[in-house]
Amino acid sequence: MGTLDLLLLASAVHAGFQITVTLVVYPALVGSRPEDWGAVHDAHSRRIGLVVVAVYGLLAIACLLVLLRGPYGVAPLVAVAAHGVAGLTTALVAAPLHGRLGRVGPRAELLARLLVADRVRAVAALVGLGAALLAWNAS
Repeated sequence: MGTLDLLLLASAVHAGFQITVTLVVYPALVGSRPEDWGAVHDAHSRRIGLVVVAVYGLLAIACLLVLLRGPYGVAPLVAVAAHGVAGLTTALVAAPLHGRLGRVGPRAELLARLLVADRVRAVAALVGLGAALLAWNAS
């Protein structure tokens, strides 16, 4: 499997995961009853952790290979940058918000920020997939 094959695969996995989170997982989480929040959020955190590690691990390997081996065209580098935005948004915004939500409960302003971060990640994942597809088609 070549570098662009791996980038396309990782991008598709990432986009599929992120769109599922955006359309299914977060609406269920945010829509849970306040009295159920602790149990629902704890279960979400336990279940999604391994998937996040697997998806972002594969994505990191693919992006690192592009940076180390190339190709260094616009499309592969846009894909890497877009996935970087998603990863940084997860690490710097979503993960800390989940920690805070776990401690203080479902505060409206925190949930609103989490949903904004989630939309940023969804757009970044789709841009990354589109750019990876363009790079793969051009190869």
